[in-house]
Amino acid sequence: MKLDWRLSDEPIAEDSSEEEKDPTYRESVRSKVFLGFTSNLISSGVRDTVRYLTEHHMVDVIVTTTGGIEEDIIKCLAPTYKGDFSLPGAQLRSRGLNRIGNLLVPNDNYCKFEDWIIPIFDQMLKEQHEENVLWTPSKLIARLGREINNGKSYLYWAYKNNIPVFCPGLTDGSLGDMLYFHSFRSPGLIIDVVQDIRAMNGEAVHASPRKTGMIILGGGLPKHHICNANMMRNGADYAVYINTAQEYDGSDSGARPDEAVSWGKIRGSAKTVKVHCDATIAFPLLVAETFASRSKNFAA
Repeated sequence: MKLDWRLSDEPIAEDSSEEEKDPTYRESVRSKVFLGFTSNLISSGVRDTVRYLTEHHMVDVIVTTTGGIEEDIIKCLAPTYKGDFSLPGAQLRSRGLNRIGNLLVPNDNYCKFEDWIIPIFDQMLKEQHEENVLWTPSKLIARLGREINNGKSYLYWAYKNNIPVFCPGLTDGSLGDMLYFHSFRSPGLIIDVVQDIRAMNGEAVHASPRKTGMIILGGGLPKHHICNANMMRNGADYAVYINTAQEYDGSDSGARPDEAVSWGKIRGSAKTVKVHCDATIAFPLLVAETFASRSKNFAA
């Protein structure tokens, strides 16, 4: 329903502009789709599904954690390897390997990441001083997407298609380590999170006359920020949660959509569902049966 909705499905409001009364325009207006996911999904094979959606501009706003940024870039620089959940940490540490679930990332990958990103920070600092550029997390992320220039990267396609990628907790990962190191080498780079919360909330507030829909994989920061942004417009019209978290501990991660209705983050009339499943299983299937099956509509 979220993908099929068009403004033409709704009655013309009395305060509609002339453009909003035009039948052709009304038929072209689709729901605005917010996609949120945690970093483990980029570490895993779901990265390719996210890349597919951004390459074909099937989502409008992305919110993720820091690992969801850096892992996409690092995978363009060096491979991640399949390991096992039971591999002993001390042994991996002695061999310079970091474990993400059943995946292994060599220390050298992060060295390559540092070599790649520090010169970009240097240039950003120069532009801040010489051109008065006000950097925000989403501007930094767009810059990384431009610089990586790799079709396997979802950040590259987000940059190409002008899809904003927000990461409110930008320092919570290797990217934060790089900013930390850079602050000693060349202090002064400023990244303004306040401007990004304005921009992210604005994506929801100014969505009208479009309806908004949320697809949220996992919980935590992306889930809360997308829901909170939609609270600023009195709630989203559609919501799909896919996670394995439970509500019994009172966490936002485990909360069902109906809890968000109580906060005004989802409309009482909204169509919602929570899928209690591993997102790496459910999300590719969901995309195949919805977005991919309607790919001609997006191309149009």
